Amino acid sequence: MPALFDKTTLKGLELKNRFVRSATWEGLAEADGTCTTRLEHLVSDLAQGQVGLIIGSHAFVTRQGQATPWQLGIERDACVAPLARMVAAAHAHGSRIVAQLAHAGRLTSRDLTGQPPLFLSPSAGKDPSEYQLATAADLRQLPGAFVAAARRAREAGFDGIQLHAAHGYLLSQSLSPVFNKREDEYGGTPAKRARLLLETVAAVRKVVGDAYPLLVKLNCEDALDDGLSLEASLEIGRMLQAAGVDAIEVSGGTLVSGPLSPSRVKIDSEAREAYFRAAAKQFKAALNIPIILVGGIRSPQLAERLLAEGVADYFSMSRPLIREPHLVKRWQAGDLRPATCLSDNLCMKAAREGHGLHCVVEKRLMAKAH
Repeated sequence: MPALFDKTTLKGLELKNRFVRSATWEGLAEADGTCTTRLEHLVSDLAQGQVGLIIGSHAFVTRQGQATPWQLGIERDACVAPLARMVAAAHAHGSRIVAQLAHAGRLTSRDLTGQPPLFLSPSAGKDPSEYQLATAADLRQLPGAFVAAARRAREAGFDGIQLHAAHGYLLSQSLSPVFNKREDEYGGTPAKRARLLLETVAAVRKVVGDAYPLLVKLNCEDALDDGLSLEASLEIGRMLQAAGVDAIEVSGGTLVSGPLSPSRVKIDSEAREAYFRAAAKQFKAALNIPIILVGGIRSPQLAERLLAEGVADYFSMSRPLIREPHLVKRWQAGDLRPATCLSDNLCMKAAREGHGLHCVVEKRLMAKAH
């Protein structure tokens, strides 16, 4: 499959193939967000498995924006040296690595961060004392946290950055009529709802320069009543391209979208694979920048066909690489069987229980073998 394994260049960044490891939460950082040797080893394993581009753990840019326990942080300068060791682990085996910058917004808790979650607009049935309602001044200052995090990412040696504007996190919340019911300059119309993301892009681009790769992970739609629609998302994609974003990873759904969440289950046939492919094709037709497709990629044959059909330029996976960090290497060697991932999301359950992200099925099989 030569096309999937041809070298390509993304904003001057040479990649050895078209496979991307999509960012996730591993639950492997220290309690304060510091990168650990376990994360270094995870990245090293992915790089040895020939993943072309690794998008690192979603890293919080402020403590108030932390989504989950043991999540990676990039909110203070002390994070830089441990992150640099993780970057070196990727580079040692020829992979490129991008830092994902994130703020959870309303999807966090005071118990985790010691601070009230940040809401963009009042929430029906929720006691106002339980959250912080963002003022316009708060939102004008927020891009500064992403800028500081971007500086740290560059200092640590990351090959680029990705802004997380998907899955119902803060930048995604700002785009969504469900979560953003503001009537000031940050809400009320699609263009105003896009303002926070566009201001963040502009501020980050200014500090990292024109040559540094800047990616965005974007929902094609929220899969919620009155949520972000595909039509609105395509318009946001056009705005991001005009603002100088170098690639968009097309995802969808939120953590409250039920069966249409970002990580769907029972991907047991080709028809259930690549569940954002139709949306990605529209993004590819509307934009001139590379499109990265995530969500249910399980077989190289389908990825090759979607590439040939102009649906996407790169193919991003997370759960398959949890079970098989060397999946891309296996495919490149000619073993074209689909990924063995069962799409049961038990790996996430293990992380939530404090055991770190790992494939529990694979662990059981290895235990039986010994």
